[in-house]
Amino acid sequence: MNRTQIALLLVILMSFSCKEKNIAKSNTKTSTIQINPNETAIIILGTIQDAGSPQIGCQKDCCKTLFNNPDKNRQVVSLGLIDNEFEKKYMFEASPDFVTQTKALVNPKIKNTNEIPDGIFLTHAHIGHYTGLMYLGKEAMNASKVPVYAMPKMKTFLESNGPWSQLVKTENIILKDIQDGQTITLTNNLNVTPFLVPHRDEYSETVGYKIKGKNKSALFIPDIDKWSKWEKSIIEEIKTVDYAFVDATFFSGKELNNRDMSQIPHPFILESLDLFKNLPLSEKNKIVFIHFNHTNPVINLNSKEAQTVIKAGFNIAQIHDIYKL
Repeated sequence: MNRTQIALLLVILMSFSCKEKNIAKSNTKTSTIQINPNETAIIILGTIQDAGSPQIGCQKDCCKTLFNNPDKNRQVVSLGLIDNEFEKKYMFEASPDFVTQTKALVNPKIKNTNEIPDGIFLTHAHIGHYTGLMYLGKEAMNASKVPVYAMPKMKTFLESNGPWSQLVKTENIILKDIQDGQTITLTNNLNVTPFLVPHRDEYSETVGYKIKGKNKSALFIPDIDKWSKWEKSIIEEIKTVDYAFVDATFFSGKELNNRDMSQIPHPFILESLDLFKNLPLSEKNKIVFIHFNHTNPVINLNSKEAQTVIKAGFNIAQIHDIYKL
């Protein structure tokens, strides 16, 4: 074989290798909203911790430029769930960015063109996870009977405290009881199962969700105190799904110098990396870190911290990423 033939062979092999990598990536997620007519999928609608980015009172470098030049992609954590076959769509969390996030689900690739989803699943009563419900009330959309799925204490909290109780009384929302471990069937293609996780439960219990689609399934655990406090093994739970969207509020305990970290416990990304380090690459690839505090350096994918996460085989959630179910 002469030099020309060898060079041609190397080009062909390199092209085939790149094509295989692109195929593998497209099977997992895409950066724009592209969903086929009969597909089910999860769409990342927000990735940031409850108080947003930049955060009120922040004097750190991570906020200074953002106050004058906001990043529209820094939306508070939320997922969209789409079933194009049955023309249904749902949201997990009603964040302070609810208005923008509902607009993201009015998309030519999503058959259901209604402004408001067919149901909203709440995890708990911390500000980033339910306060977007206010936009369904009289002062805003004055919506009618939007189903809101809530655990018992969360349901009681909404029924008993204004302004949320007004939403219930005027039937802007209809509260749907859910229970730990009990599966809710949404369509022939979709079902959702809540499960309790340990967290700071001042007003309500806290849950994560298992979401099952036509072909694949996912975990959604945006808030938990520490993996070691959970009665279940996160490693065993990851084995049962295709994707795991998990709490990554802080990269390490060094980010906040003005707060007692013991009062706001979360699994540091460094702790999770250590816990998951012996997983095979196929399991690591399932893990998608989400729910980032404004101080978390992994928000910037070019940071050394983000590159550490990615090179170890894990994923960092990005707004409007799609994970097909």
